[in-house]
Amino acid sequence: MNRLRRVKAVDVSTLTDAAVIERSVRDPESFAVIFDRHAPSIHRYLRRRLGAEVADDMVAETFLAAFRRRERFDTAHPDARPWLYGIATNVVGQHRREEEREYRLRQAHLPATSEAPYADRVATAVTAQSLRQVLFGALAGLSNGDRDVLLLVAWEELTYDEVAAALDIPVGTVRSRLNRVRRLLRAELGGEFTGTIEEALSNG
Repeated sequence: MNRLRRVKAVDVSTLTDAAVIERSVRDPESFAVIFDRHAPSIHRYLRRRLGAEVADDMVAETFLAAFRRRERFDTAHPDARPWLYGIATNVVGQHRREEEREYRLRQAHLPATSEAPYADRVATAVTAQSLRQVLFGALAGLSNGDRDVLLLVAWEELTYDEVAAALDIPVGTVRSRLNRVRRLLRAELGGEFTGTIEEALSNG
């Protein structure tokens, strides 16, 4: 009983992710701290990839899977984000068809850009919409692995090392996939776009 009281007395919110997950093996309720810390980011990622209508369910599925696998978490990594993004990406992998349909729907429902602009501000907006339309179409055509790498970097701002940890691939593979995707997307966009692919997707 005294041991149980000592376990409960620790302020889990002050611990690193790794320490919380390690503790949750013997004190399952403490895993709620991981959910509170990272659910908003994981929800945003899943909403962008699969749509708002399924994001809540996919977040629940992601954290349920994480809870079940918590004993296998590598506590040498203090931040659980790459691990959680990896699980979330696996969840996305189970919904690839819905994801590709989402990109095509977003591409189809962007406003038409055939009318001539009447000011520089409108011209800029039209160019941005056209760019995003091309990008969403290109995203749907990427391989699963290439799309995963691109969106974790562009949308979630993970480092190459974090993406490698999330997807359980070498950092060199992350770099090569990202370079390949950038070449493919730039070929789709032609020479009009001078920013980065990440910038183009940042508001997607």
